Amino acid sequence: MLPGPSTGPAADGSPASPPSAARLIQAVPNVSEGRQSEVLRELAGAADGHGAHLLDWSADPSHNRSVFTLAGSADGLAAAVLRLAGLAVRHVDLRRHRGAHPRMGAVDVVPFVPLGETPMGDCVDLAHRVGRALADRFGIPVYWYEEAAVEDRRRPLEAVRRGQFEGLAARMRDPDWRPDCGPPAPHPSAGASAVGARPPLIAFNIDLTTDDLAAARRIAGRIRERDGGLPGVKALGIRLPHRGIAQVSTNLVDYRRTSLDALVDAVVREAGALGVEVGGTELVGLVPADALPPSGVDRLRIAGFTPDRILDVRLRRAAGLPGPGAGT
Repeated sequence: MLPGPSTGPAADGSPASPPSAARLIQAVPNVSEGRQSEVLRELAGAADGHGAHLLDWSADPSHNRSVFTLAGSADGLAAAVLRLAGLAVRHVDLRRHRGAHPRMGAVDVVPFVPLGETPMGDCVDLAHRVGRALADRFGIPVYWYEEAAVEDRRRPLEAVRRGQFEGLAARMRDPDWRPDCGPPAPHPSAGASAVGARPPLIAFNIDLTTDDLAAARRIAGRIRERDGGLPGVKALGIRLPHRGIAQVSTNLVDYRRTSLDALVDAVVREAGALGVEVGGTELVGLVPADALPPSGVDRLRIAGFTPDRILDVRLRRAAGLPGPGAGT
């Protein structure tokens, strides 16, 4: 993972102008680029400043994906996402893109998350606003998902992204899967984007000490909610050729229903039943403080974990942003 820059003043040297806690929003845009260091740093620079605070960013070459965590006002985040999208459209060509992570767009997904006292409705409004702007400015078809979805079948991200970029053109010809806004065909190189509003989500990957993809997929099938596994857990089994291992890649969409330590315990148990061992784990982005186990973070096996990976800590360090509790 490439480390992100520390939070500070805007890129142009102007002081930060944080919003009030009552209207603080988090954005976590995911870009389908995880290998070109200069492009990644340019994207990170574009995401920061003018009402948007870049709290964290990371990139993975096997996934070929980068994740940016921002907090700020609705206006600041809208502008930051559009700056980021402009660079992504310029640099990412999905016709040549290869990576382990599912994707359908250069700017693959943009979720907005309410923080502090912000109502979910503010994030829904912002998702619709940013989605329309992406469509109008860059000619990108946009699907709204989770709380921003206008149809129940489009709520789950995995339903919207099914078939990925390669199947997008055929899927969009189906009247039931026309985009919510934007052109009725994919952008030639940037595909389509999913823009949504949702509660906090923890992206958490669990490494196996083998490159056995079948084992990773079997474990993922046993732990994910849709197949009768753990509540609030989504999971995929993938192979990471850059590291020579297989990985159980998870999204913990409700850490109050299934805790991080319960998730790790379940994967260790299922792996053991297959004669496979678990190595380390990987936290993608930041984690709310109240999602960490009371018994200590060591049992989660997160490689290189420090307090800087806690959302509440990053928010306190960003000038004027609220402290503990903002990520809950």
